[in-house]
Amino acid sequence: MYPEIMLIPMREELTRAGIQEARSGEEVDQALAKPGSTMIVVNSICGCAAGKMRPGVRIALQNKIQPDRSISVFAGQDREATERARSYFEGHPPSSPAVAILRDGKLVYLMPRSAIESATAPIIAQELSRAFDQFCAKTTA
Repeated sequence: MYPEIMLIPMREELTRAGIQEARSGEEVDQALAKPGSTMIVVNSICGCAAGKMRPGVRIALQNKIQPDRSISVFAGQDREATERARSYFEGHPPSSPAVAILRDGKLVYLMPRSAIESATAPIIAQELSRAFDQFCAKTTA
């Protein structure tokens, strides 16, 4: 674990964009118990999170269609929250950084580290915007 003071800017980069931090498993469960779409950002101290994932997420949040709520967990720091978030990513190995979209608590989209490492922030934003359009659009009855 890193000293918390080192992580403040990395946490704030997402919270300033309107993403709520989940630091416990209970906070993850509470967010995912709500109906609709939830984006989970698995934050990380690594370079691909700093130069690609976090900027890409921030750009994607300018998309017209967005998740109903967005939360972040910090891998390697908020272990309980991260493990709980990953428990919803059934069938996928742990990955950090990562971005997931869940609808009504069920995983519908996952961008793992391997996709983040091979992309730029604008490409990540474009892909997340596409995923928001597909998985977060409100359905009409």
